[in-house]
Amino acid sequence: MTEFPLLALVLGPVLLAEALLARYEVMAYTTGWRTPLTELPQGMPYARGADPDRPPDAYLVYLDGIGKRRFRDTRDGGQLVRALIAGAPELRVLGQVQPYSPLAHPLVNRPVWAWLRRRVGILLFLHNVMQIFVAADRRYRPLYNRAVGSQIAGQLRLAGYRPGSDIPVVLLSYSGGAQVATGAVEELHTRLRAPLLLITIGGFHNGANDLTHARHLHRLTSAGDWIERVSIWIFPQRWRALRRSGWNRAGRAGKITVHRLDPATHMGRRSYISPEARLPDGRSHLDRTTDTVIALIRAAAPSRRLPATPRPGGSA
Repeated sequence: MTEFPLLALVLGPVLLAEALLARYEVMAYTTGWRTPLTELPQGMPYARGADPDRPPDAYLVYLDGIGKRRFRDTRDGGQLVRALIAGAPELRVLGQVQPYSPLAHPLVNRPVWAWLRRRVGILLFLHNVMQIFVAADRRYRPLYNRAVGSQIAGQLRLAGYRPGSDIPVVLLSYSGGAQVATGAVEELHTRLRAPLLLITIGGFHNGANDLTHARHLHRLTSAGDWIERVSIWIFPQRWRALRRSGWNRAGRAGKITVHRLDPATHMGRRSYISPEARLPDGRSHLDRTTDTVIALIRAAAPSRRLPATPRPGGSA
């Protein structure tokens, strides 16, 4: 019984420090004390996939889960990004957005965090978890939404997106990235006037953000995903009784479609993006999730590719 008080004694100050740091970053952005980063590491492109010399069918921004702490892809998220690029070469894909940093500062670039990573790696995850709750807090939510929405808009412009071009922007989010994706809708609508499609995978979010300017939200979920269910339990805006919440208004407007990916779990060897777990049809969970995301995007974003030119004396 002595373990619990000891654990609370250690974790309590850590969580308090993380909460204060998370709030500091959003306030530093709002007051202009610090400037968000826009440049990527040398040699890293602003987008991958479709040829930048002509408009893609859509721009896809991947917002990873709490493991995101650098510009480059996480191990699991990177597998999904690579599969999407290989399966849908008509898309331009951005994976560098920092959903848990209003200042777009990756944790691994901070000396203190580099030291902690080698000694107490779990603190990196606690930092991003606390950022999710700051983003969901009604006091900081508008500021956080504006900060990360601006970051996404800036990265899309650098990747070649032209405001008003009518090319769809897809916000594909995993776990806590859904809080950021739903929060970025208003800012992206204002800055880019882009058709917005949201796809959440095991989305952990509070349901408070306004989805009026999103064309649609596809919710990829599973009965085996207890972490997503926790977000439904702890955030009243996800409850049906709160009819005026952003989530419930979007549901009544027919903007939310649920897709079951049973028996996937939120993480681990049977997660949505596991290349090991197999379905009865022989596909991996990663294959099924990739196929589902690509099909949803193609249904919402008609191809801009020109039809093949018929050859003389033959058919196309």
